[in-house]
Amino acid sequence: MFKRKPPKTGKEILKLAKKEEIEIIELQFSDLTGRPKKLEVEAIQLEYVLKDGLWYDGSSIEGHGRIAESDMRLIPDFSTFVILPNCPDCKTARFICDVFTPDGKPFEGDPRYILKKIISLARRNGLAYFVGPELEFFLFDRSKLPEITPHDRRGYFDDSGRGRSSDLLRKVMRSLPAFDIQGECQHHEVAPGQHEIDIKYDEVLKMADSVMTIKRLLKAYDDEFGLKVTFMPKPISGINGSGMHVHQSLFSIKNDVVEKNIFFSSRDRFKLSEIALNFIAGQLKYAKAMCALVASSVNSYKRLVPGYEAPVNICWGQTNRSALIRVPRVTEKRHSSTRLELRCPDPYCNPYLAFAAMLACGLDGILNKLEPPEPVNENVYEINSEQKQELQIDILPKNLEEAICELQKCEPLLDLLGEETMKKFVSVCQKDIETARLEVTPWEIDRYL
Repeated sequence: MFKRKPPKTGKEILKLAKKEEIEIIELQFSDLTGRPKKLEVEAIQLEYVLKDGLWYDGSSIEGHGRIAESDMRLIPDFSTFVILPNCPDCKTARFICDVFTPDGKPFEGDPRYILKKIISLARRNGLAYFVGPELEFFLFDRSKLPEITPHDRRGYFDDSGRGRSSDLLRKVMRSLPAFDIQGECQHHEVAPGQHEIDIKYDEVLKMADSVMTIKRLLKAYDDEFGLKVTFMPKPISGINGSGMHVHQSLFSIKNDVVEKNIFFSSRDRFKLSEIALNFIAGQLKYAKAMCALVASSVNSYKRLVPGYEAPVNICWGQTNRSALIRVPRVTEKRHSSTRLELRCPDPYCNPYLAFAAMLACGLDGILNKLEPPEPVNENVYEINSEQKQELQIDILPKNLEEAICELQKCEPLLDLLGEETMKKFVSVCQKDIETARLEVTPWEIDRYL
């Protein structure tokens, strides 16, 4: 059903780079927190990079290495080779890279490698994981910084006409085909200055690369239009924050070809297979721990509060936007669209780690045949605490500190990250928690001074 073109060979890439007169090669990767990183080399170095990769100092990259083991190597993924659009003055191409240690092994703290590990486990069980994220973000008026001023006062699906934001978003959407990304739509979100970009669902590694690419594009273009993009989950109090709802499906694999969506079953009232129900059960069981990786900032938990359409209740239901996991309705006979929507991730997260955590928790549910609780199809925001207790509805962590405590007790995610990477990730989170704890906020000045 899903067949990709094979990636270009080194010879084909060299030939294309010469034909297109490429001058600069960008080698892109991310640190543990999801911050994009890159090294640039002259095109004359391309043949060497294709053969041997590129050494770099990993000691200064968050979560990559200590001073005593600083030498790391970037190995380009040939399938990610792209000639960057809108670089007329200096023709540039890019690779997304995997990180390797000096002894030639994948670096266990590389977020892309962590995702590849859990993909391999899924494939050994005959499964391919597909996701489709809804990427929300705010656009602020750059000329008024450091004051945070939304560039408009519009709301959900409002027509913004021709203006800075529409020109920026159209430029981003027109750039996506160059990266083999199929854009679906972009629209205004609920809050002033808030927007969303949706792209067609795809295999999870390709989608994690695509999320990083879209974030880079928005940051590369926003200044041109006098705007400032932010993926901060809750930049303004009192209005909706930005989420990254993720639609998820599992497909069967035969002879390395992706075949059919195995979340669908005609026998179930929700049209969900037993595997889909097991997957739901795994994600609900480990939802609190999973939060540390899908909502990984101190600020994330100012979005995950009641009253702003963000999920806080650990339950599932059909077309229920107050539940953590929603089962969207699908068009009759379009069984391949059967999916589960996880609503707690936000766009600040590292997509490689977030998607890896989601798959690891869902797979644990499948492999251990976990059963989900009964679905909840009423508005959970309107249910009182006694009713929640009767329905056994728990809530997500109230802050990052609670989330990382749960993370450190979660066996599937401990296995996913490994002991060393777990320590590094927790250490990064704890630094942010301590810094935030010492910060005197404008609210405190207003309240106490």
